[in-house]
Amino acid sequence: MLADPDRPLLLLGCDGQVGREVRRLADARGLPIAALARGQLDITQRLEVMEAVGRGYGVVVNAAAYTAVDRAESEAAKAMAVNRDGAGHIAEACQASGAALIHLSTDYVFDGAKGVPYREDDSVHPLNVYGSSKQAGEAAVRAVCAGHVILRTSWVFGAAGANFVKTMLRLGSERAELSVVADQFGCPTPAAALAEAVLAVAERLDPGVYGTYHCAGAERTSWYDFAGAIFAGQQALTGRAGPELRPIATADYPTAARRPVDSTLDSSLFQATFGLGPIDWRGGLIELLRTLLAART
Repeated sequence: MLADPDRPLLLLGCDGQVGREVRRLADARGLPIAALARGQLDITQRLEVMEAVGRGYGVVVNAAAYTAVDRAESEAAKAMAVNRDGAGHIAEACQASGAALIHLSTDYVFDGAKGVPYREDDSVHPLNVYGSSKQAGEAAVRAVCAGHVILRTSWVFGAAGANFVKTMLRLGSERAELSVVADQFGCPTPAAALAEAVLAVAERLDPGVYGTYHCAGAERTSWYDFAGAIFAGQQALTGRAGPELRPIATADYPTAARRPVDSTLDSSLFQATFGLGPIDWRGGLIELLRTLLAART
């Protein structure tokens, strides 16, 4: 049940990996929902957003974003237009129409230097254009929309879109050996679990819960160990061993965008506020592998 069952939920970015899971789950629960994909609404266009959002929705979920971390370094204006300006347009439209806003953000607003999991009140310091654009989007939401919940998440993986799990499976089918960065740490998050979290927020939205929360997988890991879990799951489900994995340092795998060394998020505030338990990313990984590997047979 939505916080206001007489006003449907509007989902923006329904064609992304999180958006698709939110829509699937809402439909399964019979929740009133309208969904717009990137091709149906350009969130960088203020007037289009004002018109689309101002149709009597109770909750707007913004799952639309520019997420190409490395490409953002050469497309800064595009990243800012979507992640900062687009978020601001949605927030303005929500404030004008009386809708509450659930806005998705990222662990990349942090620099990874803290050494222990980040809490919501820690200072932000993004290292790359993508993180800066998402930080600016958070600021835009807070500036104009009183009724908001910002959910920071990390290392999202799901059946739709591009993500680390799908990349590893593809590369593992092509190569006998893979080199994977072993000195960057974070919290993998299944898109399906994040969708559950989004709807839990939508069902509880009131002034007492507005604010910023961390919502990510409960277990810290490295990209190297995450890859190991992916291929261990593949072998358990199919009997087919994955490639040999070789741990490497960040310095040995240069990318256009700098990434935080350890962007682990502390999700305890979210769990206590919305009554959900820790997200088991390993279980979510196995469920996704079942889906992806079955599609290959």
